[in-house]
Amino acid sequence: MPLSDHEQRLLEQMERALYAEDPKFADSLRKTRRASLDRKRLALGVAGVVLGLAILVGGVATSIPLVGVLGFLVTVAGAVVSYNAVTAQAPADEATAQAAASGHPSRSSSSSSEGFMDRLEERWRRRRDQRGQF
Repeated sequence: MPLSDHEQRLLEQMERALYAEDPKFADSLRKTRRASLDRKRLALGVAGVVLGLAILVGGVATSIPLVGVLGFLVTVAGAVVSYNAVTAQAPADEATAQAAASGHPSRSSSSSSEGFMDRLEERWRRRRDQRGQF
């Protein structure tokens, strides 16, 4: 269900206020998480999968279960490395990464969350008063 014009304007005002309050956090929210590709780790992972499969086949051919299990473990480890090489994205800043993980912006000791909320409530009251609503 699309937002009404009034709701859209409120949302835009809240976005501007957030950007004014903490631009670093706002930028981190604005950026989309794109999958990056680490070619070296991907190549290492694929090589691990191929090596693991070769060890696994060697273990089956020689009827030594320990070699087969080792081959399986190497294959799984190579697959995990390959997966992480494709999906991992290094955060630009540790504070930004922590803020994104916790869902809360990183704040300095001098800033308070009440300032933002107070300003937002005051704007809301002014709009209501201008329209003659109670």
